[in-house]
Formats: sequence, C-alpha cells, structure tokens
Amino acid sequence: MIQRIMASLDTTTQARLQQVQIRIERAARAAGRGPEEVRLVAVSKTFDADRLCQAMAAGQYRFGENYVQEARAKIAALARAGSQEAVEWHFIGPIQSNKTRELADTFDWIQSVDRLKIAQRLSQQRSADRPALDVLLQVNISGEASKRGALPQELPDLAHQVVALPRLRLRGLMAIPEPAPESARQASFARMRDLFEQLKQSLAGTGAELDTLSMGMSDDLEAAIAAGSTMVRVGTAIFGARS
Repeated sequence: MIQRIMASLDTTTQARLQQVQIRIERAARAAGRGPEEVRLVAVSKTFDADRLCQAMAAGQYRFGENYVQEARAKIAALARAGSQEAVEWHFIGPIQSNKTRELADTFDWIQSVDRLKIAQRLSQQRSADRPALDVLLQVNISGEASKRGALPQELPDLAHQVVALPRLRLRGLMAIPEPAPESARQASFARMRDLFEQLKQSLAGTGAELDTLSMGMSDDLEAAIAAGSTMVRVGTAIFGARS
C-alpha cells in the first residue's frame, strides 16, 4: 500500500513538474526567447525531503526555501540519501540579521537581499573556502508598506555597494508584485525589466555581470517571462497546495 501511494505521489509531482516546464517553454517561445533562458526554482518550503526527491527524479535540482532550519534539515536528509551534491539551494524569504551566518553557510543563492547591512553580514560570514554567494536584490516594486525590499530609487546606490563586497556575487533583481489584476501585474513586471536594464548600464565597468531577473510564480509565470524574467519561482503548481 505504501509503495502504491509513493508511486502515485511520484507520478503527480513529475506530471505537475512536466506541465510547468511546458508552460515555461511555451511562454518563452511566445516571447521570442529560448526556453533555456528561463531557469525554474521549485519552491519547496513546507514539503519534506521525500517530495524533493520526487522532483529530483524528474530532473529538478534547483529549490527555493523560506526558512533556514527547515532547509538545513532537508539538506541533511538528502545528504544521508546520497542525493545532495547536485542540488542548488535558493533562499527566498525575509532575512533576519541574526540568521545571516546560517544563511551564508547553507545556501548557494540568496534572493532577498534588501539592505546593505544584510549584504555586509553575508559577505563577512561566507566561508572563504566556498564559492562566492550569489545574491539578488529584492525590490519592493509595488511600494507595499508591509513588504520587504529596496525601493526602486535605492537600487543604484545599494547595487554599487554590494558589488564591492567580497565573497558575494551580485546576479540581479528579484520581486514579488502585490496580488493585482493581470494588467497591473504586467505593468510591475515591465517596470522590473526596465530597472534591471538600467542597473546593468549603471554597473557597467564594475565587473558585475547581472544575468538574473527573478519574477513570476505559479499563477503569473507567463506574464513574467513575456516581460523578460530569467528565473521563475514555482511551488503550488509543482507540489500542490500547502496544508
């Protein structure tokens, strides 16, 4: 009975993942882009290591987590199963100052850097014997008082300061636009694309190579890809609803 249930979960997860990959491919081609230009981060927060293994069996090795202790438990479980080496771990949640050391030690990417203090702590606490930590600056593109993220006008100064920090590699921008009608979300995505292009020009000559615009989730990835997203973060459409 347990084996039949696990087989059903495998099929469901793999089928959902395949459907998401088809959506990405179609959206990219509709925008005149190659599907390989858009990377998929499977948002695995609240799902256990077994569910990650199911996604990995279907070829997904890039995962996003919101909580460092939960992520560390999954990393340990995958390591015990001999499945850890190929996984790329992304932190996508709000960052608390007292968690930066654990974040710097645990993740390959931090997508939610929103202020210089956090970037400085990550830089200081990233082990020198590990590759540089890839970071994205989170933008509060909708101007929500309740949401974290740098304001658009703060980006140039923040980016120039982050680029100068050792053991960090600034890769681009991330945003989570507020829930809104489709036209409003499309406008937010378009503004993010413009900010991304402006920032690349602003950083010309610094050695920074910005290549990542992380935006788009389960319900709006097509609009995000049409606007130029190079990385989408999808959870529900792959793993199902969270309990």
